[in-house]
Amino acid sequence: MILRYIYGGRLSLEKYDTSDIIKILIASNELCLQELIIQLQLFLIENKKDWIEQNFSLVYKTSFENDSFLELQNFCIELMSKEQEKIFNSIDFTSLSEKCLISLIQHDDFQMDVIQVWEHVLKWGIAQNSGLPSDPSSYSKDDFNSLKNILQHLIPFIKFDNLTSKEYMDEVYPYKKILPKDLRENLLKYFMYQQNSEQMTIIEETKTKSIDSKIITIKHAELISKWVDRLEISDKMKNSYEFKLILRGSRDGFSPNKFHEICDNKTHTITITKVKDSDEILGGYNPIVWNSNYGYNITNDSFIFSFKNKHSIKGYILSRVKNEENAIFNNGASYYGPTFGFGDFFLCGNDCYDVSYCSNIYYKKSIRESSNDFSVDEYEIFQIMKD
Repeated sequence: MILRYIYGGRLSLEKYDTSDIIKILIASNELCLQELIIQLQLFLIENKKDWIEQNFSLVYKTSFENDSFLELQNFCIELMSKEQEKIFNSIDFTSLSEKCLISLIQHDDFQMDVIQVWEHVLKWGIAQNSGLPSDPSSYSKDDFNSLKNILQHLIPFIKFDNLTSKEYMDEVYPYKKILPKDLRENLLKYFMYQQNSEQMTIIEETKTKSIDSKIITIKHAELISKWVDRLEISDKMKNSYEFKLILRGSRDGFSPNKFHEICDNKTHTITITKVKDSDEILGGYNPIVWNSNYGYNITNDSFIFSFKNKHSIKGYILSRVKNEENAIFNNGASYYGPTFGFGDFFLCGNDCYDVSYCSNIYYKKSIRESSNDFSVDEYEIFQIMKD
């Protein structure tokens, strides 16, 4: 195949298995065929994304064995920052190197619940020693010591104190002997102390709540409230916010003029949109005022986000502002609605915001996979206030 490329300058990859293309990539690197190396990487990324996700360990290991595979390296890094769950659910997850797994769970944008992290780290550790039973009640002293040695470098990166008392007692405590003694004792004291207050918190947080929205549920609102307070998804809520509906497209109209009429000079607003012909939900938080003056406004606390649908908060994307001087863009023109950054989340157009789009300029990451324009089925703006 490589000879065919060398002498013919062309290569048809569609008929080859993906694993064979990986082997060809490695061989191309050994032969210093730089143009072919780039072509193979782009083909894999553009056409074999699902296969890469399912065989992440192999691709990650291959890509970082040589600096020539920069495209694959960047793809892996992007996947680790945005879609960690796919890596944990990949076919060869337990083949990940310890270094890769540590890098994954300590990533700044890591979004999985701590209990899920623990379960996957445990699964990985047990897989490293095929002789270990799955039931810790049948472990011998040597079994515990073996698992302790395997996980000794990973355990410091697990935020056990973000677990509930029940999660700790049910899922971690049976493996207590693999934890360092001082950590084990401190956690036991912590969860015994927290148990009563946690029970009160659970009672308080599970009281019947509602939100006047056609787009999101109270679960979405609670997560957004945590983001406002710069909390992680697994953290306990610091403040309870009332989401006061001040604008709804189907009630007040989708006109940018109506947006400015209702929302100008209001602070701490949440914009929520439902993308037309999709379950996709997009939104943004603006802690400062909207106005009709032309220009950017400064804040370090704004963020934009997306959810896959109304029925779940899983798979969300949160993107905080990275250039505070360009956080919020105001424009009183008749076709400009709420605008975050330079089109990072931009509602525009007089027909249901029909030329809206999301880019990635002044916020940390894009909240949409597609850069195409979209229209909205519905949009709502809430002003949030502490209860």
